[in-house]
Amino acid sequence: MDVEYDVVIVGGGPVGLMLASELGLRPGRVLVLERLPEPSGQSRALGLHSRTVEVLDQRGLLPRFSEGAPVWPKGHFAGMRLLDLSKLNGRHTYALMVPQSRTEAILEERARELDVEIRRGHRLTELENGPDAVVATVTGPDGEYRIRSRYLVGCDGGSSLVRKLAGIDFPGTASNIDAMLADVHLDQVPDGPHLARCQGGVFGTVPLGGDLYRVVSVEFRPPAAHRDDPVELEELAASVKRVTDQELPMRDPVWLSRFGDATRQAAQYRKGRVMLAGDAAHVHFPAGGQGLNTGIQDVVNLGWKLAAVVNGSPDALLDTYHEERHPVGARVCFNTQAQLALMDPRPEIGPLRELFGTLMEFDEVNRYLAEMITALDVRYPTFPASDHPLAGTRVPEWSIVVDGTATTTMKLLHSGRGVLVDLTDGPAVARTAAPWLDRLDLVSGTPCTSEVPAAFLLRPDGHVAWLAASPDTDPADLREALRAWFGPAPVRSLPAAAS
Repeated sequence: MDVEYDVVIVGGGPVGLMLASELGLRPGRVLVLERLPEPSGQSRALGLHSRTVEVLDQRGLLPRFSEGAPVWPKGHFAGMRLLDLSKLNGRHTYALMVPQSRTEAILEERARELDVEIRRGHRLTELENGPDAVVATVTGPDGEYRIRSRYLVGCDGGSSLVRKLAGIDFPGTASNIDAMLADVHLDQVPDGPHLARCQGGVFGTVPLGGDLYRVVSVEFRPPAAHRDDPVELEELAASVKRVTDQELPMRDPVWLSRFGDATRQAAQYRKGRVMLAGDAAHVHFPAGGQGLNTGIQDVVNLGWKLAAVVNGSPDALLDTYHEERHPVGARVCFNTQAQLALMDPRPEIGPLRELFGTLMEFDEVNRYLAEMITALDVRYPTFPASDHPLAGTRVPEWSIVVDGTATTTMKLLHSGRGVLVDLTDGPAVARTAAPWLDRLDLVSGTPCTSEVPAAFLLRPDGHVAWLAASPDTDPADLREALRAWFGPAPVRSLPAAAS
């Protein structure tokens, strides 16, 4: 196949750059096309949830994000700030407050370190999704040109041109609210983060440092007729006054924007050689800051699969991307609609909201909602199927000793390869895995605690693909899991017979 790139990524925001960073860990030619000539510098999304923090940790990137970043041990559901993240399982039981501009800068730096090519000021205009290659027509500073690649991924936002050109349906509902947000300077400084259901809608503030605040105003009325026009500071101030019935002096806006509650999801995340991720695949009301986090987790799921296929695994592995991530996106759409319904200022919603708030005081309900918002409860199917409570879930941060040195499961995943951990002190696991050792790392050692299984197989995204509770395990199940996720074992040719 005559192609110039293995993967072309359309969109150089945090989702596209995270995908680029994932692909850069393995051999392959990767290109990112971003229409903006320079980063916007806008803060936009602010919070990285627990699961996103984990995936950054398992790639060794977390120190770059956490330096100087505030952590929040609480979350909210429908503006009820009652979710206790500190009681969740894991080490990163908090939200890490990092503006999107910084997230993009860190991920772009990482992608370039891994020799990913990034072209800014280059805009996709046409797309041919062929049986053997994707042909993209691009307009750049020097004019129009065409690129052939094995695969193309649209990370180009809710108005995705990739999705439209690929002919992928985007069913759902249009926006029914009028909402604005901005980063502005306030003279009357609220105390900490604030989100309230008011008589006219929803009002919120988030401190960004000094007297700079994120201000959110949501009115439950049809979107403004001029919703495509830029937001003016006076317009935001008037909305806040209608929602709260109070004046809020604000000045020197850094960034202003409109948003709504349009809720749509791509009918398929993959069509031939084209895939979608992030807002290109799902849009929804931004309750709980789930959009960016879901997008990053989309591409952590997709990245290792694309890299594996580029390096020889069966193309069918890419079908599991839609199978695993489409249900997650659907649940985000569902829970954000539920949250918006509970924020409705109509008096008849009040009793329902009060009852829901009471239920959130129960530990099981609180944990259920917190795990859903943070995506810590996401579980993927395993092959073969297993009823073990950890099968298909994200791996806990277990400590083991390897060659006399203590390490953790998070550190073992830094390379972006699959990892088979063998703590059995026997030959069966290593012998079974031998044909696949060009595609994954085999680690032998001793556990630091009794909760660690005797052996376990980790996908590159940190999900448990197989595990054995005891040393006397049947290697047939491990063999099936290796074949499912890392491709068939290579056929070894027999030496020629002597003449």
